[in-house]
Amino acid sequence: MLWKLASLGKISRVSMVPPAPSPERHGVALTVILRNEERYVAEWAGFHHLAGVRHFHVYDNGCTDGTLARLAEALPSEALTVIPWKQKLGDARLRRALHNQVLAFAHAASNFGGAFRWMGFIDVDEFLIPKQAANIPAALAHLEDTECISLPWHMFGHSGHDTAPDGPVLQNYTLRARDPLNPAKGLRNFKCLADPCRLTALRVHSMTCSHRDVSVNDAGIEYAHRQRTLPEFYSSSHLQLNHYYSRSRTELEEKLRRGPASPTARRDYERKVRRLVSAIESETIEDSSAISFARRIGFL
Repeated sequence: MLWKLASLGKISRVSMVPPAPSPERHGVALTVILRNEERYVAEWAGFHHLAGVRHFHVYDNGCTDGTLARLAEALPSEALTVIPWKQKLGDARLRRALHNQVLAFAHAASNFGGAFRWMGFIDVDEFLIPKQAANIPAALAHLEDTECISLPWHMFGHSGHDTAPDGPVLQNYTLRARDPLNPAKGLRNFKCLADPCRLTALRVHSMTCSHRDVSVNDAGIEYAHRQRTLPEFYSSSHLQLNHYYSRSRTELEEKLRRGPASPTARRDYERKVRRLVSAIESETIEDSSAISFARRIGFL
């Protein structure tokens, strides 16, 4: 089967024709693809909705637990669209798999993007944290003339927890890697918010708008994608992306057990994950910005 030919690599960049903007388009939408996130999805959705996200496009990659029920409880029906997305697709001629997450992102932008000024493409273990403004749209207001924003990962590890503690992730995990641009492979990366009506190509970690491979940081400084790792690009003064990568040690082991079915792929995956966690834990600092904002909006 095409998608099992991992050695050939997945097709991970998709081009698209952007949608036409609707006259009333406004606000922020988030797109996420997920599978079996019952434990944490309500916090993720509830927090972002209270923080000003207008709509959630959720791509269901075969959930078998209570994930979708928790989402329906956490969000008003008009703020949630769920799309079945359990599939494995490939290019038959090239014999390469198509990246399912990238396809979900492209589908969301193409079919729903015309209604929104911004679309964010993140995961359930990632949270957008306004640093000064009252909500996420306000944190983006000074970037109204831009098309694509790259937010660096702020990587959080175990924060001393052997097992999953009671209470919210935002409250329990406060120790992160000191350097968001740590050169350790896989630790230094970005997620994006983009104007869907200018989006012409996309990958998981980079978006091309108006056929230009550039983006701005949260302060509005523009760089080419390949220059985003330069120290001078780094900024989190307005909006910070927190990535709660491992959570507790027990949950990390569960994550590894859910890895790829292939023994070879599983070994590679485990080595990668353990290397990233080791890099996160090697030098941590306390970061309570998420707690501060969550308290400001009454989430905690």
